[in-house]
Amino acid sequence: MSSDHRITETLDVKGQSCPMPIVKTKQAIDDLEAGDVLEVVATDSGSMSDVRGWADGTAGVELVEQVEDDDLYTHYVKKTEE
Repeated sequence: MSSDHRITETLDVKGQSCPMPIVKTKQAIDDLEAGDVLEVVATDSGSMSDVRGWADGTAGVELVEQVEDDDLYTHYVKKTEE
C-alpha cells in the first residue's frame, strides 16, 4: 500500500467474481464524501481491468492506484465529487 492514500473505508470483496466487486464498489463509493478514498481488496484477477474500466467511465470517481500482490488485488478509488 502506498502511504499517500488516506483510506476512509475498506471494502473486502475477496472470493467474489464479476460483477460483484464493481457492484459493491459503486455502492460503497455512493456512501462516501468527496475526497474520501475507498480501498477495495479482491482476489479476482479480472478486477484489475474491471475496476479501471468502471472508474474511467464513471463521473465523480478516480482510480488512484492498483496493487497486485500474489493473488490479492487492491484498488484505491477516490470519490471526487458528490
